[in-house]
Amino acid sequence: MIVSSTTQVYIAIGSADMRKSINGLSSMVASHFSLNPLTGNFFVFSNKCRSIVKILYWHINGYCLWQKRLEKGRFIWPESRDDVLQVGQRELSWLLEGLDIHQAKAHKRLEYSRAY
Repeated sequence: MIVSSTTQVYIAIGSADMRKSINGLSSMVASHFSLNPLTGNFFVFSNKCRSIVKILYWHINGYCLWQKRLEKGRFIWPESRDDVLQVGQRELSWLLEGLDIHQAKAHKRLEYSRAY
Protein backbone atom coordinates (compact mmCIF):
# COMPACT_ATOMS: atom_id res chain seq x y z
CA MET A 1 0.00 0.00 0.00
CA ILE A 2 1.15 3.50 -0.73
CA VAL A 3 0.76 5.79 2.26
CA SER A 4 1.55 9.49 2.45
CA SER A 5 1.66 11.63 5.56
CA THR A 6 -1.69 13.19 4.60
CA THR A 7 -3.54 9.90 4.06
CA GLN A 8 -6.56 9.61 6.31
CA VAL A 9 -8.09 6.29 7.35
CA TYR A 10 -11.84 5.65 7.60
CA ILE A 11 -13.05 2.41 9.16
CA ALA A 12 -16.54 1.26 8.20
CA ILE A 13 -18.26 0.20 11.41
CA GLY A 14 -20.34 -2.91 11.05
CA SER A 15 -19.80 -5.51 8.36
CA ALA A 16 -19.58 -5.35 4.59
CA ASP A 17 -20.33 -7.94 1.97
CA MET A 18 -16.86 -9.19 1.02
CA ARG A 19 -18.15 -10.23 -2.41
CA LYS A 20 -18.13 -6.51 -3.23
CA SER A 21 -15.15 -5.29 -5.13
CA ILE A 22 -14.01 -1.84 -6.21
CA ASN A 23 -17.29 -0.64 -7.73
CA GLY A 24 -19.47 -1.80 -4.85
CA LEU A 25 -17.16 -0.53 -2.10
CA SER A 26 -16.55 2.86 -3.76
CA SER A 27 -20.31 3.26 -4.19
CA MET A 28 -20.74 2.45 -0.51
CA VAL A 29 -18.17 5.10 0.47
CA ALA A 30 -19.95 7.75 -1.59
CA SER A 31 -23.57 6.91 -0.80
CA HIS A 32 -23.56 5.54 2.77
CA PHE A 33 -20.72 7.57 4.25
CA SER A 34 -20.98 10.72 2.08
CA LEU A 35 -17.22 10.66 1.50
CA ASN A 36 -15.29 11.02 -1.74
CA PRO A 37 -13.53 7.74 -2.62
CA LEU A 38 -11.21 9.58 -5.06
CA THR A 39 -9.27 11.43 -2.34
CA GLY A 40 -6.51 8.87 -1.85
CA ASN A 41 -7.70 8.17 1.69
CA PHE A 42 -8.05 4.60 2.94
CA PHE A 43 -11.51 3.10 3.41
CA VAL A 44 -11.40 -0.05 5.56
CA PHE A 45 -14.08 -2.75 5.55
CA SER A 46 -14.49 -6.12 7.28
CA ASN A 47 -16.78 -9.10 7.02
CA LYS A 48 -19.22 -10.17 9.74
CA CYS A 49 -16.92 -12.72 11.39
CA ARG A 50 -13.93 -10.28 11.29
CA SER A 51 -11.56 -12.60 9.46
CA ILE A 52 -11.21 -10.47 6.30
CA VAL A 53 -10.26 -6.82 5.86
CA LYS A 54 -10.39 -4.90 2.59
CA ILE A 55 -8.87 -1.47 2.09
CA LEU A 56 -9.97 0.65 -0.86
CA TYR A 57 -8.04 3.71 -2.01
CA TRP A 58 -7.41 5.82 -5.08
CA HIS A 59 -3.82 6.10 -6.34
CA ILE A 60 -2.97 8.59 -9.12
CA ASN A 61 -5.09 7.15 -11.92
CA GLY A 62 -7.02 4.21 -10.54
CA TYR A 63 -8.44 2.36 -7.57
CA CYS A 64 -6.43 -0.08 -5.48
CA LEU A 65 -8.01 -2.80 -3.39
CA TRP A 66 -5.92 -4.47 -0.70
CA GLN A 67 -7.15 -7.53 1.20
CA LYS A 68 -5.96 -9.49 4.23
CA ARG A 69 -7.57 -12.79 5.20
CA LEU A 70 -6.73 -14.37 8.53
CA GLU A 71 -6.34 -18.12 8.57
CA LYS A 72 -6.79 -18.18 12.34
CA GLY A 73 -8.11 -15.57 14.76
CA ARG A 74 -10.16 -12.43 14.30
CA PHE A 75 -9.53 -8.72 13.89
CA ILE A 76 -10.48 -6.58 16.87
CA TRP A 77 -12.99 -4.31 15.21
CA PRO A 78 -13.82 -0.96 16.78
CA GLU A 79 -17.31 -0.06 17.90
CA SER A 80 -18.91 3.34 17.41
CA ARG A 81 -22.33 4.93 17.15
CA ASP A 82 -21.28 6.41 13.81
CA ASP A 83 -21.25 4.51 10.52
CA VAL A 84 -17.62 5.36 9.89
CA LEU A 85 -14.72 6.04 12.25
CA GLN A 86 -11.74 8.18 11.28
CA VAL A 87 -8.44 6.98 12.75
CA GLY A 88 -4.75 7.52 12.13
CA GLN A 89 -2.28 5.38 10.25
CA ARG A 90 -0.80 3.90 13.41
CA GLU A 91 -4.27 2.76 14.50
CA LEU A 92 -4.68 1.04 11.12
CA SER A 93 -1.36 -0.72 11.69
CA TRP A 94 -2.52 -1.87 15.12
CA LEU A 95 -5.79 -3.14 13.65
CA LEU A 96 -3.98 -5.14 10.96
CA GLU A 97 -1.62 -6.59 13.60
CA GLY A 98 -4.58 -7.86 15.64
CA LEU A 99 -4.51 -5.14 18.29
CA ASP A 100 -7.24 -2.86 19.57
CA ILE A 101 -7.06 0.60 17.98
CA HIS A 102 -7.44 2.14 21.45
CA GLN A 103 -4.07 1.27 22.95
CA ALA A 104 -4.18 2.63 26.50
CA LYS A 105 -0.38 2.69 26.90
CA ALA A 106 0.39 4.32 23.56
CA HIS A 107 1.86 7.80 23.57
CA LYS A 108 -0.73 10.43 22.76
CA ARG A 109 -0.29 12.28 19.46
CA LEU A 110 0.93 15.83 19.99
CA GLU A 111 0.26 18.60 17.54
CA TYR A 112 1.70 22.07 17.80
CA SER A 113 0.84 25.20 15.84
CA ARG A 114 4.49 26.36 15.88
CA ALA A 115 7.90 25.21 17.00
CA TYR A 116 9.81 26.95 19.81
